[in-house]
Amino acid sequence: MRGPLLFADIDTPGLTSIATYRRGGGYETSAAMVGVKPPEDVIEIVKAWGLRGRGGAGFPAGMKWGFVPKGTSKPKYLVCNADESEPGTFKDRELMEKNPHLLIEGMILTAWAIQANTGYIYLRGEFDYIQRILDRALEEARAAGFLGASTGGKGFQLEIHTHLGAGAYICGEETALLSSLEGYRGQPRLKPPFPAVEGLYACPTVVNNTETLMNVPHILKHGAQWFRQWGTEKSPGTKIFSVSGPVKRPGNYEVPMGLPLSTLIDEHCGGMRDGTKVKGVIPGGSSVPILPASMLATGLDFESMAAAGTLLGSGGVIVIDDQTCIVDALWNITRFYEHESCGKCTPCREGTYWMSEVFARLERGEGRESDIDLLYDVSDNILGKSFCALGDAAAMPVMGAIKHFRDEFEFHVRERRCMVNRRAPELTERQAEALSA
Repeated sequence: MRGPLLFADIDTPGLTSIATYRRGGGYETSAAMVGVKPPEDVIEIVKAWGLRGRGGAGFPAGMKWGFVPKGTSKPKYLVCNADESEPGTFKDRELMEKNPHLLIEGMILTAWAIQANTGYIYLRGEFDYIQRILDRALEEARAAGFLGASTGGKGFQLEIHTHLGAGAYICGEETALLSSLEGYRGQPRLKPPFPAVEGLYACPTVVNNTETLMNVPHILKHGAQWFRQWGTEKSPGTKIFSVSGPVKRPGNYEVPMGLPLSTLIDEHCGGMRDGTKVKGVIPGGSSVPILPASMLATGLDFESMAAAGTLLGSGGVIVIDDQTCIVDALWNITRFYEHESCGKCTPCREGTYWMSEVFARLERGEGRESDIDLLYDVSDNILGKSFCALGDAAAMPVMGAIKHFRDEFEFHVRERRCMVNRRAPELTERQAEALSA
């Protein structure tokens, strides 16, 4: 990881071991807080930080914790959403691979704040190797007395378990994740009730992203003003961005919130490779609208991205060069969402299928003049009308692409081919399979 701030020690050799983690001050914050600081005070501190969820929605973490009912007789649960299924996003896996104890300590502190006695780390199916890393770290934490019947020797009981999903994108949605965790098919639930009131096993549950929870020990240790030295007023702190595409140095970058997108690409990632130029950037994983090169001065924070007509999302920055066909790229994204739709609601199930069909027609050179508006219309009929946000994730990229790159869609209809010609004239194997399906 490059440009570390909060995660400055991420590449420390042997950091996966509890001995190395503790030499750097690990578990000192949980020892100072659990059983000492009143849980409600911890929640108020987190609210003062302004820490917002790093998984995509950007909802204030402290506010979410505050929604958990205080006087309930039901058990409370804490769930770490480590599914990380969003295309273009690969930050959480590096954090867990290299510093698992920071996640565990973040969960201990969060569990104390909401008074949860059981925690789960929900991992996507492909993360079985990370599950082994986490399980070893959890065993070390138990042996050291930081988990179990008397967490940290303070009489607070907490146990944390790992759970491996089956690799379904939909399980990144928090209620579908909870259904999967309970052993049911991963499909979203109707909200309200929200998980904080009725979540896992119909009990109060907080679901936080991996990066969000790993911020907690740092900020509780150093305080709100320390955290707010970076970022903007409404989007304080740092954020890890996973940069992929034809840049010279792709990878994970921790930078202050509000940093211009152009600075991330040109200075941190070394600019574009092979003499190409930026055509567009998807700033928050494949589910958000694309930004054209003319908008690269946009700040990497929640408010600036929203003002630009897109979302910060999960921080998966997908850079698209001037030799890439936007129509082909969006066809690829649309087929992903068609495949990953759980099929529960009609707008998403049917809409993603028909968008894929129209894209295939355009790619075959059989596009009609009305197809561009048809794609936009189908997307608009999905947006905000599906059972969960997967429908929005499929609709927004298409609508954004048509808004900023309509000329490429029109070229497909008019010329019966892509506007860029870097590829060989024959279809790639992937395209041929999709067109014949």
